[in-house]
Amino acid sequence: MDIALVVFWLFAGVSILYVVHFGLYLVGANFYDIWQQRRKGLSGVQQPVAYEPECASTAIWHRRAAPEVPGLVSVVIAAHNEEAVIVRTLESVRRSTYHSLEVIVADDASSDLTGRLVRDYQVRHPEMDLRLMRMRKNVGKGAALNAALRRYARGQFVMTLDADSIIQPDAITNALSYFDDPYVAGVAANVQILEETTALGILQRFEHMIGYRSKKLYSLLNCEFVVGGVASTYRMRVLRKVDFYDTDTLTEDIGLSTKITNLGNRRFRMIFGADVVAKTEGVLTLRALAKQRFRWKYGSLQNLIKYRGMMLNPHRRYTRTLTYYRMPMALLSEFTLLISPLAWTYAVYWSLVTQTPALIIGAYATITAYTLLTVWMDENLTVRERARLSIYAPTAYFLFYIMDLVQLTAAVRCIARSRGLVKRPEINTWKSPQRVGSSAVVARAA
Repeated sequence: MDIALVVFWLFAGVSILYVVHFGLYLVGANFYDIWQQRRKGLSGVQQPVAYEPECASTAIWHRRAAPEVPGLVSVVIAAHNEEAVIVRTLESVRRSTYHSLEVIVADDASSDLTGRLVRDYQVRHPEMDLRLMRMRKNVGKGAALNAALRRYARGQFVMTLDADSIIQPDAITNALSYFDDPYVAGVAANVQILEETTALGILQRFEHMIGYRSKKLYSLLNCEFVVGGVASTYRMRVLRKVDFYDTDTLTEDIGLSTKITNLGNRRFRMIFGADVVAKTEGVLTLRALAKQRFRWKYGSLQNLIKYRGMMLNPHRRYTRTLTYYRMPMALLSEFTLLISPLAWTYAVYWSLVTQTPALIIGAYATITAYTLLTVWMDENLTVRERARLSIYAPTAYFLFYIMDLVQLTAAVRCIARSRGLVKRPEINTWKSPQRVGSSAVVARAA
């Protein structure tokens, strides 16, 4: 009976925590939208800068870092065996409305046709300042990005892309508009899932929509420190200040944004750009999802431990919302994910035994309503997409339960490998998951 009572209160505590945060996310997102309208109304959207690109050329190995060019954006794409998707990514960058660009593909020892496809693209589009940097051996994503940034990037700003992602034509223009604020060091993109024809795809689509909507609140409170690697944009001088990416965690992108935030987020702010829209492929199998979530969770924990000095830190260079709210909640959420599936399972059992389904019905209604609100209030969806996702919304509760089980498995694996959370080895290899790269997706991206 005592065990049952403990489980019940665990379930109640997790449920209350989620409901409170859902409410905060909703309110914060609305205020963020108002701020966006005022920002665009006052300053306008930055116009593309005229630029005559250099002739495309394949980069040589030994080259000193080029001087920074004001107004130029260096788009750096890390790739390892990405022949199925690399052309689609390059095509999305070429269609950008911002023309002062240089594109650098860091090919990390691909054994497929990735390098050849990039060279072919150079020949077909000589007007595009596109360079290929090939690594002789697989050094890892972070190291490959560092090599490209240190040796070849000349831009005042840097946008990084995964080779399976695409950007909307106005994404770079919109990202640069945030840097009118001199305290903005980095801009996180609004990342959406490309494929959603399966239950797994729908799950990832909903998860990304809800997760990225929470970033609106974090931006308003100036407590964001997690910026992914898809279409994230930084000032080059800030990247040089922190010496680019570290290579001792599984999530080098989160490590970079956290390292910048560690300088003091009152001066080096991270902003979420809801209008900086990028799309990426979701994983195709449950096994791949489990591997991905383990990597994300393990890397997140590595960085939380690495930069634990920011947590509850009263120093004036940090905002209170970062040190007393965002970072503690980031750590606490990992523990709630650990117990959430167990608590939900027991709650279902308890409701059936006692014939009181109100608890489960209430939880189902809350999740469904929140998912519908997220869909209806998403400014980047077409009417057709909004209607289709609304039809899928009643399944979100059950799909999220699957994700909770995946997260539980990832948490157990993190505990089993806890030694590497503190004593972090250098990451020197990486492997891209299976890609779709279908013609249908290419057409949609174009």
